[in-house]
Amino acid sequence: MPTTATAASVLFVCVHNAGRSQMAAGFLSHLAGDRIEVRSAGSLPAEQVNPAAVEAMKEVGIDISGQTPKVLTTEAVQASDYVITMGCGDACPIFPGKKYLDWALDDPAGKGVEAVRPIRDEIKTRIQALIAEIDARQES
Repeated sequence: MPTTATAASVLFVCVHNAGRSQMAAGFLSHLAGDRIEVRSAGSLPAEQVNPAAVEAMKEVGIDISGQTPKVLTTEAVQASDYVITMGCGDACPIFPGKKYLDWALDDPAGKGVEAVRPIRDEIKTRIQALIAEIDARQES
């Protein structure tokens, strides 16, 4: 009988929750569907998602225009199996039993869509590897 439980939950964290973490959440939701629970947050959330990030994601068929930056909460970290930070430094709380990954990615803030495309593509590559890792853990 198929299970409806998610394989894992992932929280993406960057400072403004407007670019990198939103693109990562968009890719993970798009590529993994509802198999993986996806959250994103920022230590100092911006007013809106970076328009260049929205445009870059639209080019690959993923709409993140309806997302809004959210503040990082302790509860979000506690509820996640994976916590992936993208330049938020010491603002991310650490809890035992979580898998922490730090992805060093350029900040797309203030950059045009041309500069955001390579960041988007690097995020997609990392998301595909993350899904493979989560799937491998589920099978073991």
